[in-house]
Amino acid sequence: EVQLVESGGGLVQPGGSLRLSCAASGFTFRDYPMSWVRQAPGKGFEWVSTINRDGRSTFYADSVKGRFTIARDNAKNTLYLQLNSLKTEDMAKYYCVKHKTQWVVYPPSMDDFGYWGQGTQVTVSS
Repeated sequence: EVQLVESGGGLVQPGGSLRLSCAASGFTFRDYPMSWVRQAPGKGFEWVSTINRDGRSTFYADSVKGRFTIARDNAKNTLYLQLNSLKTEDMAKYYCVKHKTQWVVYPPSMDDFGYWGQGTQVTVSS
């Protein structure tokens, strides 16, 4: 059974930082691209970032480029998202997502995502 468990969310002031983690199990983690997707209150899902299987290629939404960094540790079956220079508009629930196939499609659509974690809440407020 595929499981994706996010952690690391919380309350942070504007300009602050957080590091999200996603522990993956139930599949061969190193064989799949992974992404982060977020959903702000009252809004739809927004793709944030994607990383390919070996971690050498990364992709970002324009809204987070230069502030967020995606990474993975295939030995630990863990996906990360470093969030820096946080803005109030970054406040959302962040989901770790496993792609359906082993190939990165850029930009990805929601149809490319197979499994989702339960999400971790990021609140940006002074």
